Amino acid sequence: MMKTKNIGSSFDDFLREEATLDEATAVAVKRVIAWQIDQEMKSQKLTKSSMAKKMHTSRAALNRLLDATDTSLTLTTLSSAASVLGKKLRIELDAV
Repeated sequence: MMKTKNIGSSFDDFLREEATLDEATAVAVKRVIAWQIDQEMKSQKLTKSSMAKKMHTSRAALNRLLDATDTSLTLTTLSSAASVLGKKLRIELDAV
């Protein structure tokens, strides 16, 4: 009978052991942010072209922002998107 060391542990513990917790968390956060921006754009009937223009950025940069799997973005880009949508960006650290 094969035993596994992860029985009884949490999924977070498993990811931490596999050194992927930070990456999984970043992707999850990015998916939520991309979805929120996309939904707000739809609500305000903003096209990608008009949103990019209001952000003073390229459509390619906006596409990266809306790509749920691309976690390499700047706070400036996020803040700009939030501002164009009449929102504010809030980032906080939570205890582990």
